[in-house]
Amino acid sequence: MRLLIEKMLTDFESGRLTRRQAAASLAALVTGAQAAPKPDGLRAVTLNHVTVRVENVQRTSQFYQEFFGMPLKQHSQTTHILGVGGSFFGIEQKPDSPNLDHYDFGIAGFNADEAIARLKARNLKIEPGGNKESFKFRDPDGFVVQLNAPDYTGHVGS
Repeated sequence: MRLLIEKMLTDFESGRLTRRQAAASLAALVTGAQAAPKPDGLRAVTLNHVTVRVENVQRTSQFYQEFFGMPLKQHSQTTHILGVGGSFFGIEQKPDSPNLDHYDFGIAGFNADEAIARLKARNLKIEPGGNKESFKFRDPDGFVVQLNAPDYTGHVGS
């Protein structure tokens, strides 16, 4: 929208638009922007990270580091966090078969209380261990989903 307004002002200053035309165009633009429908849900704007569970965290971590060039950002004996641009790929060691642990969406204008209220309205429950910056819940199919602000850099343990 900013580019459109700048173009209108440039056209006005160069004489391609009269003052009346510029005012009418700006009024129409603002009215249309206010009338635009707002999304009815939380708007995911980033995929913050994905975490998988594997039997051998060292082997899996080494593969992703070597094959995809993902740098090791943090680690413990049972968890490795590999960098992927501004996001990360989490690897957790668990004795059962390999599976997806969870994925994390960065939410525009994240507000934990609002997000929790929306989940409760759908009869979805928050998983233990979260906080006001980031928390997890199970979607209707049972997948664990984590929500937080797009620039969140922490990791909520499982």
